[in-house]
Amino acid sequence: NIGRSPLAQEALDAVVDVSRGYSTLEYSVENMARGSRHDHIESLVCALTGAEAAMAVNNNAAATLMVLSEFAKGHEAVVSRGELVEIGGSFRIPEIMATSGTKMVEVGTTNKTHVFDYERAITSDTAMLLKAHTSNYRIVGFSESVTARDLVGVARAENARRAAADAHDRVMVYEDLGSGSLLPPILNAPDAEPTVGQSLSGGCDLVSFSGDKLLGGPQAGLIVGKREYIERIKKHPLARALRLDKMTLAALHATLSAYLDAEIAVREIPTLAMLSASEDELHAKALRLQKALADTGVSSQLVWTGDAVGGGSAPAQELTGWAVAIEPGRLSVDELEEKLRLRAKPIVARIHRRQYLLCVRTIREEDFAEIAAAAAEAIR
Repeated sequence: NIGRSPLAQEALDAVVDVSRGYSTLEYSVENMARGSRHDHIESLVCALTGAEAAMAVNNNAAATLMVLSEFAKGHEAVVSRGELVEIGGSFRIPEIMATSGTKMVEVGTTNKTHVFDYERAITSDTAMLLKAHTSNYRIVGFSESVTARDLVGVARAENARRAAADAHDRVMVYEDLGSGSLLPPILNAPDAEPTVGQSLSGGCDLVSFSGDKLLGGPQAGLIVGKREYIERIKKHPLARALRLDKMTLAALHATLSAYLDAEIAVREIPTLAMLSASEDELHAKALRLQKALADTGVSSQLVWTGDAVGGGSAPAQELTGWAVAIEPGRLSVDELEEKLRLRAKPIVARIHRRQYLLCVRTIREEDFAEIAAAAAEAIR
């Protein structure tokens, strides 16, 4: 809600460069003929995920709509009741399925779904087993869900039965990963979502995920998987309606290029740098912010705190970090928060236990001086 992921400098440079003039967005210099905008990121995505083919659209909800529209329209898609999520902006999986013309078949219960629930639900009209990652909430306690790998086993058994009966249609497995991650879990949590590569290696036919959030690039929706399916989606009428422009493609290409070296990715992509910052690094950073505040006459103290990763990626995970608590002087904490939030360039902070906290994990050091000056002015 605060403008999506901050982009890496290389991504910003790529956007500026491609915006200054012409580009080979849909021109093949090798063939001296019309090219495809999908080509700009496809080989990179395949190298990073192990996919046979890939394409990108303007967000992951669009990716889900395209996959359902192409492969399940007029047919049944089986999905767990515990995965009928509502994503940002009140868009819901059931509504996206209805818009695509898919017949939704719910199985299991909110807290528990088993393999046999899917097996019993399959009919001759079933076209897809859908796995939707619950990236914006968690069900804890007495709960159980079916993995994508298990769904692949169910689909293979059904497809073998159909082949024996000379049926030409097959059941596919599609996993909507939500936020998506290309590197092994930085958060290192037991319930961390699988990487895109892990989902594909488990046998999913198609996987989709966001280009921002955990990936740290521009808003986009990437679809990866088997070539025969990706080629069909590229020819769908929605592919033109939901395609990316040259600036987004440039930023996405630069972001993905950084992932070719994991160390560079973690260092240069702001989202990954924030997630991987150590307590010691954050403590030192908090001391530098405190000094910048002191230089303008603002008193503060360091506070050990928990940083929420974010509901769109890992809602139940919290990272330990450090914050600087500003002493509001004659103002109340709420008055200080309002003054700084309503500036021409807002400062959005966190109030916890009646303290105004600047959590340093997400603050750029180049903004320290401006923050300190704004705080001094507000308190005066």
